[in-house]
Amino acid sequence: MSRITRPPIIDVEASGFGSDSYPIEVGVVLTSGKRYCSLINPVPEWTHWDVQAAKVHGITRAFLKKNGRPVTEVAQALNSLIADKTVYSDGWGVDLRWITKLFYTAGIYQQFKVSALENILSEDQMNIWHEIKTQVLAGTKFKRHRATNDALIIQETYTRTLMAQ
Repeated sequence: MSRITRPPIIDVEASGFGSDSYPIEVGVVLTSGKRYCSLINPVPEWTHWDVQAAKVHGITRAFLKKNGRPVTEVAQALNSLIADKTVYSDGWGVDLRWITKLFYTAGIYQQFKVSALENILSEDQMNIWHEIKTQVLAGTKFKRHRATNDALIIQETYTRTLMAQ
């Protein structure tokens, strides 16, 4: 039996759901299992704050301002960790927009690609994704809607759907 390679996964939590939203937390889990997570301190022009989104991720704006890292630091850390790689997202449409906003605001060139998770899923995997993800969630104590936890859940679900084929 061949060894299963876990794909590198990225997940982003944001200040809201609309076009004015911005990234507040990014999490990455690499193929090796190495993890990176950081809260992002909003720059002054990032003012949108959606109370409903905050209820989902559980991060307050005050906590973010106190504990978040500067956009330049987070962008540099991501480039250092995943330069020249492709990372996958289950929310590619929004995650890519938020990552682009992070790098644009930081004034740093993004040295990695973000691709839709669907690009590496077979039809069989897609057909059992929700069932397997429910099993993964039932067996974990992770708090959902935190970036690294969600990335770990996605990576584990991918692996289990691959093994189920």
